[in-house]
Amino acid sequence: MSAPLRRVQQAPRHLLVCEKGHARHPRSRHAAHVRDHAYNCRVSVLIPECGMLPEVLKSTVADFGVYYLVKNLSVHELVAHEFIDSFVKKGSCYALTYNTKIDQDNTAALLPTGKLILSVDKDTYEELGLQGRPSRYSGKKAMRYIITIDLTDSDFHPDGKKHKRVLWALKEKKPLEFDFLMAWYNTGAEGSTLMSYFPKNQIRALKPKITFSTLRDLQCPALQSNELEGKPEESCSTEELFEWLGAVLNQVNLDNKSSSFISTYCCPQPNTTADQAFLCTITGFIIPDKIIQLLEQLCSYFSEPKLAHWLTLTVHGFADSPVSWRENEHGFHKGGENLYNFVVFRNLDYWLQMAVGTYDDCPP
Repeated sequence: MSAPLRRVQQAPRHLLVCEKGHARHPRSRHAAHVRDHAYNCRVSVLIPECGMLPEVLKSTVADFGVYYLVKNLSVHELVAHEFIDSFVKKGSCYALTYNTKIDQDNTAALLPTGKLILSVDKDTYEELGLQGRPSRYSGKKAMRYIITIDLTDSDFHPDGKKHKRVLWALKEKKPLEFDFLMAWYNTGAEGSTLMSYFPKNQIRALKPKITFSTLRDLQCPALQSNELEGKPEESCSTEELFEWLGAVLNQVNLDNKSSSFISTYCCPQPNTTADQAFLCTITGFIIPDKIIQLLEQLCSYFSEPKLAHWLTLTVHGFADSPVSWRENEHGFHKGGENLYNFVVFRNLDYWLQMAVGTYDDCPP
């Protein structure tokens, strides 16, 4: 077999990091991990032995906020001090280029920390003339570069050389223009809104799409919160749960019938059968602050006795985002996977599973 063909048949490298904790422990890092993953496109909640949206979740799911699609926005507008003072310094501002491919196109992202990340090809990098570094995933001969601009830097003020240099590069030397997905979260501070800041013919408000479904006779792995690796004939491991959950969320049949040409996958052993399971899926440009609120309400679900022993919250990141967790560079390779999953148990112990594909650092 030739070497190129052998490489095609090999499964791409992937990484799954797991940790456990307790949602009410003062040192629990569950909220910090959610905040560190800024760009999320899909959130899925699975609750076994439940047939409809629980009352405790109704207000949170109904109020998942709005996000915005801003068309033909020049990147230099994001470094304007009017924008920085109105949004970056008065809350958490998120922006991500829309319909761009991280391995082919120039892309940009504004993190809630105030860091502007540009992932650009070699020609654009040389034209901009801004300081950056070669992409970790562009091979021995760098063809892609990463530029990071801290909009909250004390030296980045209107009269400073740094601001003037960046503004000139992005406005005069090599203008970059994209469609952006944007969101802004603040805790009641007064001021402008994104809708009023941009021209009406340039910005459109969007709401996340929410779907509900009830799964019948769902085989579910038996889990024990203190056994990440599982126990033979007693409980399944965190890896087995993660694989099973992927099949369920993608509506793969778990019957393992010999007549099936699509999938021979079946639920790991040991398992139980839930008469019904509730699945809620939210898609859009979803910010971490809303996910933290949802996670807290899911913990409150177990404040009263329930048939379910556990539930899950799964969050998928954008495949073409220039970062995954924090400022970790993200690439696409064959799938662009970057996601995490919480398994919350009755006693509020939790498992956190964080997964990435080939072109990613190890999650924090």
